[in-house]
Amino acid sequence: MDRGTDNPEPTRTGAFSRTGSLGSSLRKRSFSVSSSVSYRIDDDIGSEAVSEAGDIGDRALQSNRHSVSSSCRLSLDLAMEGGSVIHPEDLHKVSVASPVPEDVTSPLPVYPLKGPGDEKQEKQGLPMSLEYISCLIHLAVFGILGVFTRYLLEKLFGPSLLGVTSNETIVYPNLPSNMVGSFLMGWWGVVFKGDISQVSDILAIGLTTGYLGSVTTFSGWNQKMLDLSVDGHWVQAILGFLIGLFLVAYSIIFGIETAKGFRWILKKLNTRSEKGVPSSNCNWTLNSSRRHLVAMLILLLVLGVLLGVSGLLLKEEFSSGSSGAQLWLACLVGPFGVWIRWFLARLNGRGLGKSGILRWLPFGTLITNVSAACIMAGLSTIEKSVNIKNFDTVANGIQLGFLGCLSTVSTFIAEFNAMRESKHPWRAYLYASTTMGISFVLGILIFNVPVWTKGFT
Repeated sequence: MDRGTDNPEPTRTGAFSRTGSLGSSLRKRSFSVSSSVSYRIDDDIGSEAVSEAGDIGDRALQSNRHSVSSSCRLSLDLAMEGGSVIHPEDLHKVSVASPVPEDVTSPLPVYPLKGPGDEKQEKQGLPMSLEYISCLIHLAVFGILGVFTRYLLEKLFGPSLLGVTSNETIVYPNLPSNMVGSFLMGWWGVVFKGDISQVSDILAIGLTTGYLGSVTTFSGWNQKMLDLSVDGHWVQAILGFLIGLFLVAYSIIFGIETAKGFRWILKKLNTRSEKGVPSSNCNWTLNSSRRHLVAMLILLLVLGVLLGVSGLLLKEEFSSGSSGAQLWLACLVGPFGVWIRWFLARLNGRGLGKSGILRWLPFGTLITNVSAACIMAGLSTIEKSVNIKNFDTVANGIQLGFLGCLSTVSTFIAEFNAMRESKHPWRAYLYASTTMGISFVLGILIFNVPVWTKGFT
């Protein structure tokens, strides 16, 4: 707008002219600084939301999903589900209470989105200490089920049955489980995550962090590429990382798209209201402390049965050194890997230092994947140097259970997909390259070098 047209004194000279010029300059600078600060804040919020797309650990229990960060996570999930790209400047405009367009998402016919009137029900949960215990129980149970699933998929697609995977090719044994887990992450971790949380937030954590995080494993993937490289198959090892990343990345995309289609079908089948908005009555929702307590006790009983059966079968088969003995040991140590990964996930979205630099990088997931890969490489080195049957059983059981549950591909690929859909898609590939590069290089130092120098076979 022309400032001169509204000014009763269009011409000014001397000090008045300089003062007006100075004021205009200050206003421009103030606006520029304000815009710059606003952009940095929005960019930080977007980086934090993208970094937290996979998991935020026990912070999910503490925040009660009413913080700004949680609002951004919800907005990001909705955008990922809708197949649209969300930018940092749009993240701060959407809150949990804000209306969401129907073309982006709609709730399932039985689980409505939370509204302001549901706060009373949310407050009827367990005390914080019991909620932590309940969450740990859920993680342990679903983690053991994830170990079972990964083991069965490895046997199903392995050389003894379907013959799809092999230790000597880039189609490594854990590739099917990583693809299945990433596909289901698109369903349970992106599209239907809010609906599952309507039943129970802890159930959502158990399914995504516990089950899917244990079905998939990054440490096993990295170790198989090290096994190829130690024999001189460097091209196959590099292709194993690239093709493996492409397959799991497309698996979560395929999962999101099919889940959106299934949601659309459910919405069409919902005839309880004109707009397809379901009624607020849901008998499955854990909206009271009594229901939470009953669910916790049931899961505790299931956990006791799983651990008891695994312990008895391990005692019977340990001396044989069979794969069954490795599985039962894996079920006993698997929950510890899930718990550590869940606690370290609180580092996601926090960045480094007080200023929180590199907030877009999920340090929790990065640390767990790299550390699990290094520990697995160390165990593989010791396993080659010590030819003892019982040690092989223990080492393989720890690799299958503890390290397989400590590392994850489902959370990793959810973060990768969120970064790819953000304003800075290059971060996704930098994040993947950093995770794989550090793990592979450290694995070469821990595993390959001793094998080459000592002549282990």
